[in-house]
Amino acid sequence: MTVSGSPPDSGRARLSMDESVGELVSQLTTDLGQLTRQELALAKAELQTEAKKAGKGAGMLGGAAFAGWLMALFLSFTVMWALDEAMDLIWAALIVAAIWAVVAAVLAAKGRKELQEVNPKPDETVESLKEDAKWLKTRKS
Repeated sequence: MTVSGSPPDSGRARLSMDESVGELVSQLTTDLGQLTRQELALAKAELQTEAKKAGKGAGMLGGAAFAGWLMALFLSFTVMWALDEAMDLIWAALIVAAIWAVVAAVLAAKGRKELQEVNPKPDETVESLKEDAKWLKTRKS
């Protein structure tokens, strides 16, 4: 028996004598639950990948900052003492500080670029949810 006179090849849902509306609702609920679980799993996988990228970028920035700080400390003292032979210690310290300001700017720019490449939006999940919504609409009609 077809639903309210729909053409046989229209693709609309059909009710048989042994299928009740309750069974159809139950099947739809089961499908929707399974679909929801699959979408959540996809979103979780995408977000984990992006979190790893962000962690890697942050770790690199932290490592660069620590290594740069140690290098700056010892190299600064060396350069200041070397420049102290040619000028006052105050001018030597200012020159060293300017050099490290440039180094810090370069490291910050590279770290910022790395973090900007992180995409926190799960694009695949969004597209999949759009497809699921279309599927659900066809299922209801």
